[in-house]
Parts: sequence; C-alpha cells; structure tokens
Amino acid sequence: MRLVPALLCAAFWLMSGSLTRAEVAEIRIAQQTSVAFLQFNVMKHQNLLEKHAAALGVPNLKVTYATFNGPDAMNDALLSGAVDIVSGGPPGLIIIWAKTHGTSREVRGVAGLARLPWLLNSRNPAVKTLRDFTAVDKIAMPSVKSSAQAVLLQMAAAKEWGAGQFDKLDALTVSMSPADATTGLLSGGGGFNAAFTVPPFQYMQLKDPAVHTVLDSRDVIGDSTAAYAWTTRTFHTANPKVYRALVNAIQEASDFIMANKREAAMYFVADTKAKVDPEEIVQIVSGAGVSYSATPLASARWEEFMRQVGRHKAVAKSWKDLFFEDIHDQPGS
Repeated sequence: MRLVPALLCAAFWLMSGSLTRAEVAEIRIAQQTSVAFLQFNVMKHQNLLEKHAAALGVPNLKVTYATFNGPDAMNDALLSGAVDIVSGGPPGLIIIWAKTHGTSREVRGVAGLARLPWLLNSRNPAVKTLRDFTAVDKIAMPSVKSSAQAVLLQMAAAKEWGAGQFDKLDALTVSMSPADATTGLLSGGGGFNAAFTVPPFQYMQLKDPAVHTVLDSRDVIGDSTAAYAWTTRTFHTANPKVYRALVNAIQEASDFIMANKREAAMYFVADTKAKVDPEEIVQIVSGAGVSYSATPLASARWEEFMRQVGRHKAVAKSWKDLFFEDIHDQPGS
C-alpha cells in the first residue's frame, strides 16, 4: 500500500518535469523592411528555423513574421508578449536592455545580423556638410531620438561641434518610414529635403541626380553591425531548444547570404512590397562594406555614447553584457 503514494508522487514529478520542458509551438518574429534583416528572408524561404528546431527535438514549430517601422513599437510588442523576437538597429536594443537591466523582464541581444552603411542624403545643393543644414532643412528618418539614424546624427554632431552639442540637429528630424521618406525626397514636395534611411531606399534616392550624400555612417562609427535580433530572458530561459535553433538558423542564413548573394537578394525582392529593381538589390547585398554575420561589432561603442549623452544609466562592462551567453564565444565588440 505504501507503493501507491510513492508511485503517485513519482508520476507527478515526471509530469511536472515534462511540463517544464515543454517549449513554444509558435515563435513570432518582428522585423523591418530593409536588407539589414536579410537573414529573416532567407530563414523564411528556406524554413531554416523550423529545420533546426526539429533537429533539436521540437517538430512542427510554427514561425510567423510581422513587419514594423522603427524599434519603439517592436519593443512595446516584445514587452507585452505580442511577439517573441524583435530586430532593429543598435539603439533599439540598447534602450530596451537598459530599461530592463536587472529586472525580471530583462532583454538582451540574440545575435548580429547585417553590417552595412547608412547614408544621409539631401536634395538641397547648398547642403554639402552637416554645418550647411538650416532650420528649413528637415531630415526624415525611421524614428526620431531612438533609431540608429537618430543616434548616428547625434554622434556626428558631437564630432562636429563638441560633445555638448550632440543634439544640435535633433530639431530638424521627423519620423517617417524609409519608403515614404524616399517618395517624399524624390518628389521634392514632402516638406523635407533630406532623408537618413536604410538600404535599398538610400540607393534608390541616389538614382536621382538632384540627390547627393552628406554623411556616411562609416565616417562616424566605422565598421559596425547595423541590425540585431533580441528577446527577453524569459523566452530565452523557457525555450532553450527553440532559442538554440534560432541562433543556428541565423548563423546558417548568414553563411548562405555570403555564399549566395544573388539568391538571397531575390528572397528580399519577393518579400518586399516596394517597387525595386532586383539587380539593384543584388548590387547592394554584394556591395563594398556590406556583410552578414551573427557576430556583433561596435555594440559597446553605441552603448557608451548613448550612456554619455544621458539616454540610459545602466553600464555595460563589455559587449557581452548586451547579449545572451550563447554567442559569447564570438569575436564581438
């Protein structure tokens, strides 16, 4: 008779263990419309995340992708539980990392995605450098204050006029999607004459001979990862197999892009709603200074600048503080 309680207890713990080991049946990924997030296009078309999840013992994983404009809405969706993985530029990750640092809702980076330049373009022939911008020269960008372009503009201003005037050009910025910013810049009737966007839109703008580049991000930050993926500690801990599958899928997609740039570019063309020339996308993905890797570069420099100008108070001792330990063996910075 004593065996009955013991067996019941053992069954309970076995059942509890199976419940704690259960992982999500669906993973929801948020991305933006840019070749900076090309790994997700490859993952989608080749079912890479599903493949790696099945190999780790999570069959039939459902993967859904949602498109957002800018990091603010994505971070809100992440913290509310509406999505599981979000992606964006360095400031988007750093802002949410600092906000949740040391809390039960901690957010950290999953991996790097693309390394590519951002270009600040203008159609005003009088604007050749940052010092030429006046009160009438509005600058369209994905999101004021929080986007990578916004912080890059502050970095450039600090370099040009001194650290105390990092926000000298902030009053000129307006939030707008890259597609709408491109349409407005090319038409000349959008109420602004400069745009700080992303590939492929920045190159589409330069096809107009009236548009020229005022600032290249590489002159400000050097070789930097332009986009990351990130998630919550809760998701990372509760879904070790799915999370490992995600990292593996990003790494495989990165390798695929570097070896098959034309095919990867065609995935982006198939997914985007913008009217783009496929050959232009191939040229962008294959261009100088453009590469794809899960290893993050220059993330610590972004964090340090944002902390110095008062955007957050949390301190990252190294780039590894910003990312989950799964990629700490990479030569990041």
